[in-house]
Amino acid sequence: MASNAPPPSATVYVRNLEERIKIDQLKEALTELFSEYGEIIDIVAKTNLKAKGQAFIVFDSIESAQKAIEEVQGFELFDKPMQLAFAKTRSDASVKKTDTEEDFESHKRRRLAEKDKKKALEAAEESKRLKRSAASAGVLPDASARPIKSTRGAGLKSSNPAAAAVVPDEYLPPNKIIFVQNLPDEYDIDSLTSIFGRFDGFREVRLVPGRRGIAFVEYESETGAIGAKENTAGMTLGDGNQVIKVTYQRQ
Repeated sequence: MASNAPPPSATVYVRNLEERIKIDQLKEALTELFSEYGEIIDIVAKTNLKAKGQAFIVFDSIESAQKAIEEVQGFELFDKPMQLAFAKTRSDASVKKTDTEEDFESHKRRRLAEKDKKKALEAAEESKRLKRSAASAGVLPDASARPIKSTRGAGLKSSNPAAAAVVPDEYLPPNKIIFVQNLPDEYDIDSLTSIFGRFDGFREVRLVPGRRGIAFVEYESETGAIGAKENTAGMTLGDGNQVIKVTYQRQ
């Protein structure tokens, strides 16, 4: 029977950590414990809800990671037994140390694409759940009704569960076309091309006639669009330092 366990790598995935411990204190404790098994390149631990209680220990070799898993498995840290395994994917720090710069950038793009796809799937599942809840409550969308605007006044929320089922822009899956919003009025095709044309596979910038502040940028593949989105989202442009919003085109 085939095993679903990740292949050996230099990165150890640790879970069942005490969530109430501050990140700095947690990293310090993990460093002290795991440094006995080899050189540690990086320790990744985050505070967001889904990542709490987890950490990634990046060693300089697979052998060090293997030894740490074998000897620390079940060891209690802050009164909780740790559960260890090889990480499913290579860490950024590990790839940067052993591979070329081009390989590292490619690795980052793939990781970001997977992250975006995961968010999109989670949003789609939430959308289905809301629709089922609306149907069971007897709240069904009226096909003849006017579409509900996605932008509402600050603090206003719809009482219709089905209306909340639209996938947010930030969670749309990767696409070879990106949608740019909040652009300064003076930015034209040439000025936008100078910004977005430096990413792989750039094809064109398309403005929308009669609509200011928005544009579509197309690439030959998702790879170029992912690189453009990750490197330009939140960029400030114009004299007024307008912060632009960059998302994938809604399909």
